Amino acid sequence: MKNSSSLNPPYFQFTLFADFGPLRYLFFSLCLFLYVIIVSANLVIILTVFLEKSLHQPMYIFISCLCLNSLFGSAGFFPRFLQDILSDSHLVSRPLCFIQIFVIYTYASCELTILTIMAYDRFIAICQPLHYHSTMTLKRVQFLLLAAILYPVLAIGVCLYLTVKLPLCANKLNRIFCSNWPVVQLSCVDTAANNIAGQIVTVTTIFIPLFFVLYTYLRILLVCRRRSSEFRGKALQTCLPHILTFMTYSISLFCELSLTRFEADKMNPSITVILSLEYLIIPPLNNPIVYGLGLPQIKGVILRFLKKGPAAEV
Repeated sequence: MKNSSSLNPPYFQFTLFADFGPLRYLFFSLCLFLYVIIVSANLVIILTVFLEKSLHQPMYIFISCLCLNSLFGSAGFFPRFLQDILSDSHLVSRPLCFIQIFVIYTYASCELTILTIMAYDRFIAICQPLHYHSTMTLKRVQFLLLAAILYPVLAIGVCLYLTVKLPLCANKLNRIFCSNWPVVQLSCVDTAANNIAGQIVTVTTIFIPLFFVLYTYLRILLVCRRRSSEFRGKALQTCLPHILTFMTYSISLFCELSLTRFEADKMNPSITVILSLEYLIIPPLNNPIVYGLGLPQIKGVILRFLKKGPAAEV
């Protein structure tokens, strides 16, 4: 039996950070530069959609929400990560750790739910074009976005509540940021309820959306096969960025899910760090690049704004 004084330590310690000496400042500068790029690129897409009236359409609204979610997830990871790079003691208080878990897991879940409604939007636009405007009304768009945000918030909130209630007998996390399952594994009591809740949330926020997205894009491909080459070209032009974003995020998320099923302390630390960082860095960096360069409508507006800038100053 653990001593009561050792239960629920007031802080957690990240054990994967290594002492790189003066090189820490180089790593800090590179990560800070990466964070600035992520914030700037996603803000460009959000502002472009907001300022350009011709982009006030469901597909572009969903894209801007995806970029806004990237900013949310990055804000939950990078500031703390940058602080830990420069710090000698990698300690985080329990409340801040649980807040980080909530932000990062909500970001991860919302990323998939938003990608799901984006796939639904493309399915209606390509497979049922005559019903698109009557189906994707402003009220329907608002409802879909509300559902895509509220369910992950509530689901992650329930899982986190169960984790917060657990008595913990240790405080070492073999991660570089706070993660739910590694914290649950520190518990002194049975965690069956946490495991069941985690599996339900995983199925409803990850696997069901994944299968739905795969189904809709398969239907789109089947429809494109029966249509003209011009129709296929236009359809694939709008779908390709979504498919690339979906594949990138799915691979990144699969790496994170795989990591939670292995004992991180028995893996190569470099591999653990890479797998941990992948879904927090690649999607937020990939999304604005894919949509900014892959969709002519957004790319054209951005280029027009850039050309107007110097002219306006003169």
